Amino acid sequence: MRGGGDAGGCPLLRQDLTDFVKEVLETIRALAAEGMTMVVVTHEVGFAREVADRVVFMDEGMIVEQASPKTFFTDPKEERSQLFLSRIL
Repeated sequence: MRGGGDAGGCPLLRQDLTDFVKEVLETIRALAAEGMTMVVVTHEVGFAREVADRVVFMDEGMIVEQASPKTFFTDPKEERSQLFLSRIL
């Protein structure tokens, strides 16, 4: 691979990274099921929706909104949260 290490041009490396992410998420899911308390920072929104019991949405280093996953993903209160969710869901 040439350049700065971008996996975008290498299908095998990209698949390895995808498999690694899946493995990490499965481990976190298992720990949560066992009742372990964790603070997880993620861009994997679907995963957060599934596993979290509390969502803290941040933008530019500031907390914008805190809610249960059900409330945050179905009825966000803050305009910034609504805009973000409209773009990804």
